[in-house]
Amino acid sequence: MPGAPAGPGDARARPRRKRRVHVAVISDVHLGTYGCHATELLRYLKSIRPQVLVLNGDIVDIWQFSKNYWPPAHMRVVRYLAGLAAKGTAIHYLTGNHDELLRKFAGLRLGQFRLDNKLVLDLPHGRTWLFHGDVFDLTMRHSRWLARLGGHGYDLLILLNRFVNYGLARLGRPRVALSKRVKERVKTAVAAVSNFEATAAEIAADNGYRYVACGHIHQPEIKALPTHNGEVVYLNSGDWVENLTALEYTSEAGWQLYYFNDDPRMQQAPDPEAPDAAEELTDANPAQLLEGLLAEFKLKA
Repeated sequence: MPGAPAGPGDARARPRRKRRVHVAVISDVHLGTYGCHATELLRYLKSIRPQVLVLNGDIVDIWQFSKNYWPPAHMRVVRYLAGLAAKGTAIHYLTGNHDELLRKFAGLRLGQFRLDNKLVLDLPHGRTWLFHGDVFDLTMRHSRWLARLGGHGYDLLILLNRFVNYGLARLGRPRVALSKRVKERVKTAVAAVSNFEATAAEIAADNGYRYVACGHIHQPEIKALPTHNGEVVYLNSGDWVENLTALEYTSEAGWQLYYFNDDPRMQQAPDPEAPDAAEELTDANPAQLLEGLLAEFKLKA
């Protein structure tokens, strides 16, 4: 009967079984910006049980952080990550350009939480070198003010994109990714992505790594690239602004890309879970709680 409560044998009454993965990698979440899909990210995180979780840069967007925009969903992501570490999941936070203020704390250890600039994982399929990748960005290295300006313009485009997609949804038409289409149509951007991938692969090969995993350019990818020292598999975890993607590793399948929008389980209506007391407290004043979190690291919000 429609609307009837779920009984003990009803699938709706049973929590979804979490997928076990050895390593999960996410990057470019940009918490604190309009483009961040925090709600979708939290649903993804709750659907997996990783032994190791790598946050590969630009998780909190300190560049564009504003006390006036920090929705409850963004703080729930922070809380959930803290809970994972408390329960034994090894979490490696690798710094990016939008959270570069954290780089001076590289080497920090808090229980299962690690803060570093890069990471090497010795996995059955081969050694994997992980870092954000902004060190390859010439704009970042030589024109930091231009990169910051571009970041604000990108955020404005994402905000415009949300209004456009809202209108398209009302008309029953599929959503579009404006920023993604812009980048795909600019030849210099395509060349920059290609150079980024090739540079990462060459340096990885020089250091004896089989895999290299980056973020930064918001382009999810797994591809084998030839180098003068042999083949290297280049990985990019994409982002949680446009693509909603992650990298996952299991000893059976190796590295694979995960696409939130292609996961049938994630496209179902979310379960009506009532927030617990801690979540209600978090939702009450998230900006104040975040300010306190930043103060612990002696950062200015």
